[in-house]
Amino acid sequence: MNYISRTLERKFIKMSSFFKAVLVTGARQVGKTTMLKHLARNQKRTYVTMDNTMARILAQSDPVLFFQTYKPPIIIDEIQKAPQLFEQIKILCDNSEERGLFWLTGSQHYSMMKQVRETLSGRIGILELYSLSKKETDGISFPNELDFSLPCLLQRQLTAKKNDIIDVFGYIWRGGMPDAQEADSEQRQEYYNSYIETYLMRDAAEEGGITDTVRFRKFLNACAALVSEQLNYKTLAEAADISQPLAKEWVRLLQGLGILCLLPPYANNALKRLSKTPKLYFYDTGLCAYLSMWLTRDTLMNGAASGHFFENYAVIELIKNFSCAPSAACITYYRDSNAKEIDVFVEENGVIHPLEIKKSANPDRREVKKYELLDKAGIERGDGGILCMCEEVIPIDEKNCFIPCSLI
Repeated sequence: MNYISRTLERKFIKMSSFFKAVLVTGARQVGKTTMLKHLARNQKRTYVTMDNTMARILAQSDPVLFFQTYKPPIIIDEIQKAPQLFEQIKILCDNSEERGLFWLTGSQHYSMMKQVRETLSGRIGILELYSLSKKETDGISFPNELDFSLPCLLQRQLTAKKNDIIDVFGYIWRGGMPDAQEADSEQRQEYYNSYIETYLMRDAAEEGGITDTVRFRKFLNACAALVSEQLNYKTLAEAADISQPLAKEWVRLLQGLGILCLLPPYANNALKRLSKTPKLYFYDTGLCAYLSMWLTRDTLMNGAASGHFFENYAVIELIKNFSCAPSAACITYYRDSNAKEIDVFVEENGVIHPLEIKKSANPDRREVKKYELLDKAGIERGDGGILCMCEEVIPIDEKNCFIPCSLI
């Protein structure tokens, strides 16, 4: 399979020239190792994985000897399996002026991240890689940063593929896992089945102590059934026949493994009585579609859950976009006690860009009236609009447009 360029490469190279160590976190099989090996192809850089039992035992029992055997500059894969290395990495960083000595990958498990922050603060940059975005699978790289203004959107439109519902739902159904890109429907089904059995179940057992695979599988299915809805531990616990505290624990674990994304609700002192419950999304829509038993693209596209899947897709594409962008953004959603909801707030420098997400190619323009609640609360409102299946950018008013989802 040909290498697919990743949008994160630019940021990774920049961080590697600044920090002595860079950690790329993310779910299994999203392409962390492939990207690092690709970027290291013209360098003399050692490679070692902690999935290798001999290397792992050495790393755990004698970190000093480990680094005499595997000399930096180095790529260390799945570092969370040998946290004993962090102290020694710190010593080696402090004894060298060289940048980018350690390229590390790992899943963002909480105990590991705590150790990383305690041991390597100031020496390490932490980036997250997700499964392939729609624009990465299409081989598109936008020339500008996304700020939702009309000039920005029109410039992006020159590069983007034209919106096409069959193409979009093809991506949603297939997902962004690099190994699933060339698969037909039978192979894709086997791919996700073995992904759950081999990686997810094993990591759940190793990192979360989960031995009841039947209940855990039911729990995964229940999460997929609640996609794009507010997180409800009671419903999840009942579906998997477990207690609510255990349901919380399992959600936390799946977050740490890069499977579930919990979108936090917007919080602001000027707006009282806001919801405190996050919304539940999957980082990979293909895995979610597999768990929900949507066996073909068309049944998913025409099925009852298609709007939820489209919302999941749009939210995660926004998260992927801003994770690679030069300037960070905070992504939340809005819901108050009157059940008034706005799908996404993208907050940059204290300015909020409100967005509604609609599967339709011709949504109701009155949706943007809701955004006035920001003006009433005295919160600065930037450009926004309705992310949808329309084919080209159409202004609604001076601050909002119909935005084709292919532009994010």
